[in-house]
Amino acid sequence: MSDIIQLLPDHVANQIAAGEVVQRPASIVKELLENSVDAGSSKIQLIIRDAGKNLLQVVDNGIGMSETDARLAFERHATSKIRSTEDIFKIATKGFRGEALASIAAVAQVELKTKQKDAPVGTNIYIEGGIFQFQDPIQTVEGSNFSVKNLFYNVPARRKFLKNDNVEFRHIIDEFQRVVLAHENIEFEMFHNDEPVFKLRKGGQMQRIIDVFGRKLQPLLIPIKEDLGWANLQGYVAKPEGAKKVRGEQFFFVNGRYFKSPYLSKAVQEAFDGLLQPGYIPSFFLYLEMDPEKIDVNIHPQKTEVKFEDEALIFALMRSTIKRSLGIYNVAPSLDFERDPKMEAFFSPTPSKSNYSSPMPSSINVDRDFNPFAVEKTTEEERINLAELYQATATAAPSKINLFEDDDLDEDLFRLPNGYWLLNKDGQTYMLDLGRMHRVLMSSHQENLPTKKAGQSLLFSLEYHLNEIEKNKYKSIKKYLPDFGFEMTLAQENVLRIETVPEALKESQVIKFLEKIFEVLEYRTEEDFYKYFEYQWVKLKTKSKFDFIYKTEVEQLVKDFIDLGFPQYTVNGKKCWMEVPFDDFKNKF
Repeated sequence: MSDIIQLLPDHVANQIAAGEVVQRPASIVKELLENSVDAGSSKIQLIIRDAGKNLLQVVDNGIGMSETDARLAFERHATSKIRSTEDIFKIATKGFRGEALASIAAVAQVELKTKQKDAPVGTNIYIEGGIFQFQDPIQTVEGSNFSVKNLFYNVPARRKFLKNDNVEFRHIIDEFQRVVLAHENIEFEMFHNDEPVFKLRKGGQMQRIIDVFGRKLQPLLIPIKEDLGWANLQGYVAKPEGAKKVRGEQFFFVNGRYFKSPYLSKAVQEAFDGLLQPGYIPSFFLYLEMDPEKIDVNIHPQKTEVKFEDEALIFALMRSTIKRSLGIYNVAPSLDFERDPKMEAFFSPTPSKSNYSSPMPSSINVDRDFNPFAVEKTTEEERINLAELYQATATAAPSKINLFEDDDLDEDLFRLPNGYWLLNKDGQTYMLDLGRMHRVLMSSHQENLPTKKAGQSLLFSLEYHLNEIEKNKYKSIKKYLPDFGFEMTLAQENVLRIETVPEALKESQVIKFLEKIFEVLEYRTEEDFYKYFEYQWVKLKTKSKFDFIYKTEVEQLVKDFIDLGFPQYTVNGKKCWMEVPFDDFKNKF
């Protein structure tokens, strides 16, 4: 029988290996940006087109590469970061495996222009689908210029599974943020389809966070700092009012490397125990510095997981440090006598004579004629009244206590003080949520909804300051906004000027409504957003409608809902009604 095992060609092996490193355009952004950081760059530019599907370009002013290094860099396991096995356990650079460039070149068309500082000319190398094409001398600036074109052009099955441009662009921004937040001493620029997205100057951690996420985050940030020698923790957490229901502004860094850790995220969550509403996640930017030999970053191809020598100590450090900072800044209760002069004076062992006076005893008034054993005399008239009251109480049926207004009460339907309604139906009693019932009825007649909502002009326009991420979200949805009654323009310095809002939207609700729209618009397509906006508009209109409602309107709404089949749940799985267990209440008596 002939042999059947054989070595794969290099370009096939590289394409297989690329599946671990290159999952989408954002993966290439991460690898190229980290290479530029390792090259000692002080300025890095990221240029993308069509969400990276057709072009991903990274330009830096780092040390560059020689002609030999440029050719060798695209070979598998070729790296300048480590030399021996021992180096793996004290890694101080972002990359170290030597697989990224080979994997990228295997599934795209890659061109590299690079030049070292003292070299008279640079070199230009071109690789297509993992196959070397040419290498020529070229006149170029110091540093490196990587261009990755037509990603997955030779692997159609992989390209077919890429998401739409909005989703892929959002993933690119995620990777870009993770790099720039860890390196505030480097200037970054990002362009998408020839339009600037980010222009980040050099500065401190606080300045970089504000430049990325916007000025409105600045008053919410609380500094975190603790140096124990073996570990140095610093960064910022946002106050409880900055918490959100979706993840997005949660960042861990160790030695300048971004990583994910559900375990340490729980430490942050526990530090906010009792301060957040259920389901909300605090925002944080935490930077940990420690001995590289105490951590292992070589456990995942994406290098987003880190193994600590003693993770429980890191957990305790983060939880206690954050909790203390929340107390110092009056976000959570804290007893710190060293910082409270009133407490110092209270616990001082030798109070000064000038501010100390002996306490005065409290005065007590005593009725010396009171006799608890004296029998109070009852008149004949009072005895007759008590007898009549006892007889009436013994023979009367249990009384019904009316907790509601008379005009809200009939035999089948009446209102509760908390805004819900009670319905007696088929011998059962149900508590109703009129708003959710109305939304179910509206969705069942979706075709009858107007395609364009009426708007109301504001007497004074509102201003909403956008960060770069929100600005791009706004650009992707602005064509839909007039259909919902919005009229707004993007002014200078990322200021959104709002002139007209939907009729159902109160002026005080506009900013929060927009924040919620931007918050949920993470990985949704434009079509999904349109449906979501329609749902939010119906929900908002329903809420305004039931701020005040007549009894006859409630009766008609309940009748229509019963005709619909009396469904218990909305399309989102929330209850429209619940049965009131009156039998259980009776047993308690």
